[in-house]
Amino acid sequence: MNPTSFTALGIEQSLMDSLSEYGITDPTPVQAEAIPAILKGADVLARSQTGTGKTLAYLLPVLQGIDAERKSAQKLVIAPTQELAMQIVREGEKYGENLGINVLGLIGGAALKRQVEKLKQHPQLLVGTPGRIRELIETRKVKMHEVNTIVVDEVDQVFQLGGAADVDRILRSALRDRQLVFLSATVSEETAALVKREMNAPVEIGIDPDQSTAKGLEHYYFAGDERDKIETLRRVIRHYDPKKAIVFVNQTETIAEVQGKLNYMGLSAEGLYADADKLTRSRVLSGFRSGKFKVLVASDVAARGLDIEGLEMVVNYDPPADSEHYVHRAGRTGRMGRSGLVLSLVTHRQIFIMNKFARELGISLEERRLYGGKVLKPGALPGGRGPSGTRKPSDKKATADVSGGGEGRNRTAKEETRRAPGPAKGKNEWVRGGKQPERKGSERDRDRKNKGAPKWLKDKKRP
Repeated sequence: MNPTSFTALGIEQSLMDSLSEYGITDPTPVQAEAIPAILKGADVLARSQTGTGKTLAYLLPVLQGIDAERKSAQKLVIAPTQELAMQIVREGEKYGENLGINVLGLIGGAALKRQVEKLKQHPQLLVGTPGRIRELIETRKVKMHEVNTIVVDEVDQVFQLGGAADVDRILRSALRDRQLVFLSATVSEETAALVKREMNAPVEIGIDPDQSTAKGLEHYYFAGDERDKIETLRRVIRHYDPKKAIVFVNQTETIAEVQGKLNYMGLSAEGLYADADKLTRSRVLSGFRSGKFKVLVASDVAARGLDIEGLEMVVNYDPPADSEHYVHRAGRTGRMGRSGLVLSLVTHRQIFIMNKFARELGISLEERRLYGGKVLKPGALPGGRGPSGTRKPSDKKATADVSGGGEGRNRTAKEETRRAPGPAKGKNEWVRGGKQPERKGSERDRDRKNKGAPKWLKDKKRP
């Protein structure tokens, strides 16, 4: 079966009209397989790359299955993060308005009292994060006796963020014959075990199981010295000139450093912190979506499940922890069949990580180098450099490594020098090899972490 329209999948005309308003006419592959199964009431496990339309794949049949005349909670959607939950709420309101369906977001970090008041309006669709939903169930503010469908979006991320116990408690509170729908870009052993324990003859949907990332993505890495990484980041952003880009770092402390240096270099950037309050995070994301600044710097935790329209590029300033994290980072761009660019900045010793990801994910992840304002394959560089950056024996006068140096400058290795702070007299001297005088660890770390940091974070870190 290869349906070419939502009508053929069983979607009603009222929802079709709403889809047409937003220019959506044809279902994606995951929607074509998931919608009929969910409409039939079957338990579903759907694995598909991020950005392939998974939200509408479950949201359309969920909305269609709600009786708007009944003033009680009938469907529940669980999401790993505040941002993803709010995105689902917005989509639910958008397509449920014509059906007379009331949607309520139950988000951790938001005012609990206000959410309790809104529950008195008897919303039919609840969307929220695991901890807050569990809290409201245990205080008997959310009644689960009429909830007949539970959806867990990005289920692997829910577990990674410590929500496994909350999900288990939520499932225990629901009807025994409730319908379960689990969706994720990857399926871990923990998820597979939950499926076997809780689902009844689930319909398994896997779109391009051998393709972990979207087909429209290009994957490249740039290798160089650690000290040149921020300059390389500046140059790749300038070269590709995306309207919006997310830069991923591994440590929260690095966010302020990268954000501050990018702004100093003339690239507008903001940091997204996982432990910031809801209003601060909303302000940053709203500014990013509206184009007030070009670069969003974030960690994996801060950017879980983000869906930013028009995001053209993702940069791994630090290599992801594993191939699964690479998939989720890459999934922020190239959504719904669009093209996207995923760049990774690594040291020469970290090249093996890129080769590992390429092998595990079945993707083409190639090296690129910056030279003379252009991005070239290693073999196309003057001097015949190979992929590892080595030169031919006959090329004795080849120029120094260009992956992190100044654009268009040809200097021999013997001439390569760098200006560094001099002794306490206040004068600067030229130090060969580019080595900077070392400073005490505590002083260096404090300056690095606080440079460019927002005031609330500086106050938080102050002893």
